[in-house]
Amino acid sequence: MPAECRTDAGGGQVTLRDARERRVRTGGIELCVAELGDPGRPTVVLVHGYPDSKEVWSEVAARLADDFHVVLYDVRGHGRSTAPKPLRGGFTLAKLTDDFLAVADAVSPDRPVHLVGHDWGSVQSWEFVTVERTRGRIASFTSMSGPSLDHFGHWIDARVKRPTPRRVGQLLGQGAKSWYVYLLHTPVLPELAWRGPLGKRWPKLLERAEKVPAGDYPTASLPSDAAHGAWLYRDNVRPRLRHPRPDAVAHVPVQLITPQGDAFLSERLYDDLEQWVPRLTRRTLPAKHWVPRTRPDQLACWIEEFVTSVEQGEPSRGSGPHAGRFGGQLALVTGAGSGIGRATALALAEAGARVVAVDRDAATAARTVELALAAGASGAWAETVDVSDEQAMEKLAERVHREYGVVDVLVNNAGIGVSGSFFTTTPDDWRKVLGVNLWGVIHGCRLFGARMAERGQGGHIVNIASAAAFQPSRALPAYSTSKAAVLMLSECLRAELAAKDIGVTAICPGIVNTNITSTTRFTGVDETEARRRQERSSRLYGKRNYPPEKVARAILDAVAENRAVVPVTPEARGAYLLSRFVPGALRKLARVEPKL
Repeated sequence: MPAECRTDAGGGQVTLRDARERRVRTGGIELCVAELGDPGRPTVVLVHGYPDSKEVWSEVAARLADDFHVVLYDVRGHGRSTAPKPLRGGFTLAKLTDDFLAVADAVSPDRPVHLVGHDWGSVQSWEFVTVERTRGRIASFTSMSGPSLDHFGHWIDARVKRPTPRRVGQLLGQGAKSWYVYLLHTPVLPELAWRGPLGKRWPKLLERAEKVPAGDYPTASLPSDAAHGAWLYRDNVRPRLRHPRPDAVAHVPVQLITPQGDAFLSERLYDDLEQWVPRLTRRTLPAKHWVPRTRPDQLACWIEEFVTSVEQGEPSRGSGPHAGRFGGQLALVTGAGSGIGRATALALAEAGARVVAVDRDAATAARTVELALAAGASGAWAETVDVSDEQAMEKLAERVHREYGVVDVLVNNAGIGVSGSFFTTTPDDWRKVLGVNLWGVIHGCRLFGARMAERGQGGHIVNIASAAAFQPSRALPAYSTSKAAVLMLSECLRAELAAKDIGVTAICPGIVNTNITSTTRFTGVDETEARRRQERSSRLYGKRNYPPEKVARAILDAVAENRAVVPVTPEARGAYLLSRFVPGALRKLARVEPKL
């Protein structure tokens, strides 16, 4: 099995200042190569893009160094590597391939290396893994934000020769995203811009547009790196797009990581990739282009998992629409002992997440963990807590952060039901329902969301509300109030945490076949009548028979798409529409006394 990956492992403990440096000569230039970790372990080579230097990988490299021999090098003309003379014709894919082979021979002469590329590092790495002369020198390739120019050329050709409205739209969309490519082909102006105002403002532009944190990147060599790197485009883009190679098939397993918010590349570029890559693993990431700086934890986990699986000869895990989407991520689900909570924990496990199953019942939480491990979770742990207990939740958060890491996906699902009129609902009833349904959510958001925000690498919070949040009922004043508060809390948090790339979703399931009805307290009646109403409600929910697994799928979809409010069942969607457009109808319906 691939190694378990802790999302904050290694960060900040090892840096490029600890690296061993060497100079590698190739084709009349010298490349600056840095190495971290044990040379006896599998070698991972990180190739940077434009207008970067190897320092773009510093955070990812630090996280991989405990388990791998990590190699970074400045591409020719960048960082501390020398530039070819003349520049024109000095950056062809053939010469970049020569450079890579020289580095691979120097750092790992007896074993193939695992290749990772971002942006132009990925573009050139596609060349490395599809040309015959590198066969046997590469074990795997992880690509992000950089397509093969050959595949891109065939993609364009297919849409020009066989246009449809959809294909033309894709072509025009990518054409608009590629505006900078046209500018880089103009003579002199890019060099003047980078060595002048653009080079000075670039770090701040990255901070504002991409939310790249300040640090050891970009380096002082940025203006010259960017000026030299313009020749990557001039030497390769037009010739290769006009005459793409027909045999550009990858001879190694490939992991494709696609940032969904990439401003420069459309996800549609990779629609036909399976025909070029026989062994392909796809991942998507809710992030922008510079993921080595903004999502180092997630990238390190996926790289570690993929490299380990290739080394061990294992196929990539996961199936279904979210296969791999949550690989390496840490998910915490409250109320995970049954119903929607358990179904969500298992769905996240199937999608590759590590799962912390929290429930006040230790036995049911432990059973969820057993099922999660069987479903494919790389790690799963049971925790017992009453979510309404502030001190207990604080201890839980401290333990989770210490032992498992920062939570990437938080699902505040734990909830209880109370049914009865306002005047038969006692203050104690109110305290209990608000304590679990509202304060449990508040504690979870505050304690786990704060660490998400502090880490600065995004995340997602899911709060389970209810259709009762927007559908008034004379029989559910306490329950509906608690869920309406959860809905508004989620909306407020979503606005506040958007700047931190943390999504917040309120899920409003509706009538779902769970055991909440069997534990619901009915106020104002004796025990015999309360049991009768519980049994009748349970039969009603059973006849409706909407499975919690469908709610779990809706939750994963909502996280993947960063949706704000998700009514799940048809009746929940109908009530939500009425609440938005015909609220008076719902108010009249609320006056009807339900038969219990």
